[in-house]
Amino acid sequence: MTAGRQFPLTTTPGISDAATRWLAGERWDEAEPRRASTVMLVRDGDSGPEVFMLRRVPEMEFAPSTMVFPGGSVDDRDGEVGLPWAGPSPSEWAERLGCSPAEAQMYVAAAIREVFEECGVLLAGPSASGPLASVDDPEWLEVRRRLVDRRSALADVLRDRGLVLRSDLIVAKAHWVTPVFEPKRYDTWFFAALMPPFQVADGETTEADQAGWVVPEQLLGEYAAGSAVMLPPTVIWVEQIREAPSAADFVVHSESLPLVMPEVVTGPSGAAMEIVER
Repeated sequence: MTAGRQFPLTTTPGISDAATRWLAGERWDEAEPRRASTVMLVRDGDSGPEVFMLRRVPEMEFAPSTMVFPGGSVDDRDGEVGLPWAGPSPSEWAERLGCSPAEAQMYVAAAIREVFEECGVLLAGPSASGPLASVDDPEWLEVRRRLVDRRSALADVLRDRGLVLRSDLIVAKAHWVTPVFEPKRYDTWFFAALMPPFQVADGETTEADQAGWVVPEQLLGEYAAGSAVMLPPTVIWVEQIREAPSAADFVVHSESLPLVMPEVVTGPSGAAMEIVER
């Protein structure tokens, strides 16, 4: 689906300087990738599936002014033993992700936590099935702030509210690692989830200056015209959402989950990022 595809550096602003220097033969110590999770939250719109996205503020050190899915770095406390959990276990997730149960728990819990922090959608409920938590009360904004500031851990919130994380409501779609030449690198799992009924996605985060539901065809047109910025994995997955018959058809586990890490190459039109599956 992705291997061999090239993205000219002119379409990936913010990384062209380091990439060009690396391609020219300059080398430096490779940064250790940080674990991260991102979530493609989708729903059905009038013209097909839509996805909730944010535009990062210009001041961000990594990917400024870039359209992204909700997500962020894993917090070590996402791996806390005894975190209230329902759905496929960390061991089952470990088999799918090809990592240890402890790592699998951190990636899944980070996905649940980040989508709540950044857009107010909480994939957790009072039981292993049935309605999810109602999070429309204004007090939940403070709960989100405490998570963002790391004053609270996800396990604290779930226990205090009598909730369990619903790992059955997300699926694994892809595994990407930031290229070796980047000064900040992430080892990121891409997940997908259906927008739950009776909750509202918002953009109450200081990391974004724009947030909302996106029609894939429209965003891809803006990207092609140069008026929207996206990194290669985001482009690829927005394309996949566009092609899906429905949101439910998209929210299924990917059968193959190779590790994808782009490399900088000299392509037909100059320096480019080439997608490499490992």
